[in-house]
Amino acid sequence: MRIGFGYDSHRLVEGRKLIIGGVEVPFEKGLAGHSDADVLCHAIIDSVIGALGLGDIGKYFPDTDPKWKDASSIFLLKCVVELCRSNGFEISWIDSTIIIENPRLSPYIELMKDAVCGAGIPTGHVNIKAKTDEGMGFVGRGEGIAAYAVCLLQKI
Repeated sequence: MRIGFGYDSHRLVEGRKLIIGGVEVPFEKGLAGHSDADVLCHAIIDSVIGALGLGDIGKYFPDTDPKWKDASSIFLLKCVVELCRSNGFEISWIDSTIIIENPRLSPYIELMKDAVCGAGIPTGHVNIKAKTDEGMGFVGRGEGIAAYAVCLLQKI
């Protein structure tokens, strides 16, 4: 077994859709980034790559490569699930936390779980939580959103 940890954050900006966990969440701002800037998927991707000992998300999907411009992070996660399998591992468990002041995510958590599992992670093997920063820091001021993820891999 192997364990990996992932983190990601992005600034909130006007003129972008807010995509978290592969789900479009209605909000007046979205996340700035080269891809769709899905902080949850990016944190999960980094946790899987970390558990494999293969670097980080930037190694596989650099923001300097036009190929990944506006890419779906669910698609990127599918690529990483395939990388995991090709290295002889399967994802046993993902636990994640989204740090967000607004909007409230509870109505979207189950949809996010379905979307993340749709990338090739076994159904029921993903937990997603949402927390606020109680008005503190960049998240608390509404400047951005962050996410953390822990991954447990098991040898196939």
